[in-house]
Amino acid sequence: MVTITGRGHNNTTPKNSNWRVVDIVVAAVIAVSSGVIFWAWNSAHHVLDFLFIAFPPSSALMAGMWLFPAVLGALIIRKPGAAIFCELVAATVSSLLGSEFGMTVFASGLIQGLGAELVFAGFRYRRWNLPVALLAGTVAGLFGGINDAFIFRWFPEYTMGMQIAYVGFMTVSGLVIAGLLSYFATRALAKTGALSALASRKAAVEPKFR
Repeated sequence: MVTITGRGHNNTTPKNSNWRVVDIVVAAVIAVSSGVIFWAWNSAHHVLDFLFIAFPPSSALMAGMWLFPAVLGALIIRKPGAAIFCELVAATVSSLLGSEFGMTVFASGLIQGLGAELVFAGFRYRRWNLPVALLAGTVAGLFGGINDAFIFRWFPEYTMGMQIAYVGFMTVSGLVIAGLLSYFATRALAKTGALSALASRKAAVEPKFR
């Protein structure tokens, strides 16, 4: 069953939070497709390196491309664990295809997915509006930035100020790319009818802010 609020818009999760076969299949499609995008982006993003020569930490503005499956998957599937599942599987696929980051992508995927998952869990998997999507993308970016700068320490040449700036830039990237774009991508998909079998089928007509 689906809870209806306001003007007939679905803004809550189905009462049954168990995953169905269709949820698993769609989540797998999102995750695998995202993994292929990760793999392509791993090489393609270096073309833009010249944009960040003046201040290297600003390259984190592009990092949202590695975060979006967590938010997109959760917004579409609307079941507990969707954010972590989609982000982790996407990272796994990119690793299998060949990633410059090696096996560390598994930990990165888990940490970034956890950031988004905690936000949706904080709203008890009942809010899927724009502010929640933006917050999920933001926290995914924050977790990812802290992981890159302070846990894996990918940039030992950075000063503390540069590391903090990197985290800030990745947080902003998560908000815009993983949060904002994933939200509107979900609404666009719902308009086509592609999500008709999912809890997000009415995403295109749900209120943005409640």
